[in-house]
Amino acid sequence: MYPQPFQYKATESLEEALDILAQAPEEVRPLAGGQSLIAILNLQLAQPACLLDLNPLQELATIRYEEEWVELGALVRHRTLETDAGIRERLPLLAQAAGYIGNLRVRNRGTLGGSLAHADPAAELGAVALALGATVQVQSKERTRFIPAGEFFQGYYTTALEPGEIVRAVRFPLPVSTRYGFAELVYRANDFAIAGAAVALQMEEERIREVRLALFGVADRPLRAGEAEEILRGETPSFELLQEAAERITGIVDPPEEEEIPKSYRRQMAQVMTRRALAAALGLEPQESR
Repeated sequence: MYPQPFQYKATESLEEALDILAQAPEEVRPLAGGQSLIAILNLQLAQPACLLDLNPLQELATIRYEEEWVELGALVRHRTLETDAGIRERLPLLAQAAGYIGNLRVRNRGTLGGSLAHADPAAELGAVALALGATVQVQSKERTRFIPAGEFFQGYYTTALEPGEIVRAVRFPLPVSTRYGFAELVYRANDFAIAGAAVALQMEEERIREVRLALFGVADRPLRAGEAEEILRGETPSFELLQEAAERITGIVDPPEEEEIPKSYRRQMAQVMTRRALAAALGLEPQESR
């Protein structure tokens, strides 16, 4: 299939882009990497009157390293997330997860802001944003807002973005002495995840002081596993503890019912991915491989 006819505009400044969006917010779709949007247009699932190309706006592709946070522009590419030395050092969970996205072609074009704005519940970066406590900066002609990742995702392909707004940047805090784990299950390389988990935790002596566990592919949005986190806080890591936390996942997730992937299978795999991500963060060998 082919997309319906549309007007194409490329802007030279963020101010101009926001002005164009403000004039017809329901008719204009911002274009970042286009890895999801172009496919949607080809299927005629979206029929905007105009595509507004943000790629010339280098101010949206910046990386800022500060003592307490890292701010990544919306146009930072997945490949940059995966390979940039500063990101790999400061945000290893983000770098690791980016390497699981699609294939090299997709990672060279896809963007951080585009992925979050698209809000595919099976995408890796939304869960990582939750696990790391990120804040999404969105901007329109009238105002700038800062939205915690936990409030940004609101359902299938639905976010807190309002008409005329775009993702400007994403800010990730830099906690001290954090350990990370990531795991996902796919049928084939480059596929979207059937189920996945991302975890960031902090240790105090031999106990888990703080933990943020996020799941993806198992609900209408990436979500925090609060009940599992409560099981882990203040405890000494063990395989039995990881199993207890993973069992709490069943009551948290609400996977879609698909003919080829039953709900029960996604729930079971959500538990497995939770154990694997936690084991990776804690330096334990997953029991499945023992």
